[in-house]
Amino acid sequence: MVFNRQKLRVCRSKPRVFIVSDISNEPDDAESLVRYLLYSNEFNTRGLVACTSTWMKRVVHPEDMEKIVRAYAQIFDNLNHHVHPDNLYPHPDHILSLIRTGPALYGKEALEAAVPLSDGAKLLIERLDESDDALWVLCWGGTNVLAQALQHIQQKRSEEESARLRSKIRVYAISDQDDTGMWIRQSFPDIFYISSTHGWNQYGLAAWTGISGDKFYGFDQGGPDFTKLTKEWLKEHIQIGPLGRAYPDYQFIPEGDTPTFLYLVQNGLGSSEHPNWGSWGGRYALTDLGQAGLHYSDVADRVVGLDGKTYASNHATIWRWRDSYQNDFAARMQWTISADPSTCNHAPVALVNESTPGPEPLLLEAEVGAQIVLDASQSYDPDEDELTFTWFQYKDITATQWMVDAEVATIDIENLDEEKAGRKVRVRLPPAERCAVDMFSGEPKEKGQVFHFILELKDSGTPSLTAYKRVVVQVTDRELRGRRDKAVESIAEVHWSV
Repeated sequence: MVFNRQKLRVCRSKPRVFIVSDISNEPDDAESLVRYLLYSNEFNTRGLVACTSTWMKRVVHPEDMEKIVRAYAQIFDNLNHHVHPDNLYPHPDHILSLIRTGPALYGKEALEAAVPLSDGAKLLIERLDESDDALWVLCWGGTNVLAQALQHIQQKRSEEESARLRSKIRVYAISDQDDTGMWIRQSFPDIFYISSTHGWNQYGLAAWTGISGDKFYGFDQGGPDFTKLTKEWLKEHIQIGPLGRAYPDYQFIPEGDTPTFLYLVQNGLGSSEHPNWGSWGGRYALTDLGQAGLHYSDVADRVVGLDGKTYASNHATIWRWRDSYQNDFAARMQWTISADPSTCNHAPVALVNESTPGPEPLLLEAEVGAQIVLDASQSYDPDEDELTFTWFQYKDITATQWMVDAEVATIDIENLDEEKAGRKVRVRLPPAERCAVDMFSGEPKEKGQVFHFILELKDSGTPSLTAYKRVVVQVTDRELRGRRDKAVESIAEVHWSV
């Protein structure tokens, strides 16, 4: 067949990304940068800054970023044969021009009066000034580059202007790796800030370690499949070609920083402004119900593991997708060594009802008890591979607390397609008393729960690739049905249905 690149997935808007990395304190930052460059056609990269951390306090290594970008330069042309013409990869010279350094100081030392503003912090401020769009600051090490920029803005700009600039910032930090993280969150509670919250240096408690840390930290044993993280698998599938050879062997866990941008990958699963929706980069919720701050912390997903048991953990919000994100990584690395798209696999494109073919979710409103037909028959694979359609209800998102099955009804997903299972399905929403009544007062609500249904669309290529379409259903109860006889005064009086 003649390969048609116009049929490949396309992202019409790209998140602006600014990376701060303590590269070369251990191998994992280099590993993450290699993978990031393979997804850079879906991002608008605005900065790469070498920083310090508690693990490397007095030096920075921008030259090691440059080495990896030069490896990327050798395969840049090949990559562009495998993507939509509207989503071409950035030129290596452009990426090189974005590399800067943060202060070669530990944490708050960079905030002392005699310390000049680092080149990295200057670039960050420039990027905040240049656009009204959100800027994702991905923190792979310490956060003193961000802290310097925020302190400078606070000192040099008006209060109104400072608040306006902060409103553009979106932080995803790989825990706290110096003493400025807590300072930022306490000083600027209005900053959108995703970070696992746990005891200092207790990284095994953090959601992001679900990327690859189950062997090293010993969590969820029997649940995740480590097969596609072994050094043997990585050597065969990742450490190939000029860019793959820049991917070092791991020392502790591979790619601990990668969840920051997997969260932003535009495969139809996640939505960057909704951390609670979940994505390849994990799932997070507001830490403070009163929303005094915009800080997001770990939550748990309930996931059936490799051994058939159900695991409820923050790590599972990431490892549940491992087979798919590792396959996707391996497929993109194949792109680097062949300019012929017919020799490689490319992700399918998922469409449901009247949805777009892009990563945007399908948003619906439906009355309690209604039946909804979800038709994915327009989905396709650009390589003309066979497709498998799998639907599931992402119940954890709808719940407001730990007792998910008690709070959220399980909704049957009925197959309507006799020829291809899952290509067309029907869901029936619960009655009002199960999804549109206030827990304490018993009063019906015009807008009840929000349900999330996920289509996983897999192709039969090698490796098998996955695309998603998320269907978000806002339940309505316009006739205010389902009123309970009496109110309750405490949670203990609520009747739980399991």
